[in-house]
Order: sequence, then structure tokens, then C-alpha cells
Amino acid sequence: MNTTQVEGNWNEQKGKLKQKFAVLTDNDLMFEEGKKDEMFGKIQIKLGKTKEELELLIKSL
Repeated sequence: MNTTQVEGNWNEQKGKLKQKFAVLTDNDLMFEEGKKDEMFGKIQIKLGKTKEELELLIKSL
């Protein structure tokens, strides 16, 4: 998943992730340029998912 894909519809995906996983906070889902990997790492830890599982999850939203 590239940065453009994430930026393009991140607000929509962020809302869906928060609905599906109440454990995620706004801080966990804050997209900052150049820190995409750090953000995904936080989400992976909270959800107990691999990077591949997380990417598939986000694509399916």
C-alpha cells in the first residue's frame, strides 16, 4: 500500500477502523507524512495483526 492510497481516503478508513475496533484511538490512527510505518506498527500491536493482515483489513473496508 503506498502513501497516496493511504492519504486519499484515510479519513473514511479511519472511521471504519474505529467502528470495527473500539480499542483504536485517534492518536493511533493519526496519519503523518513520513510516519506511515510507525502508525501501522501501533495499529498492528493493538490489534495483534501482521503487516499483511492489516493491509488486507484496510483494503477490505
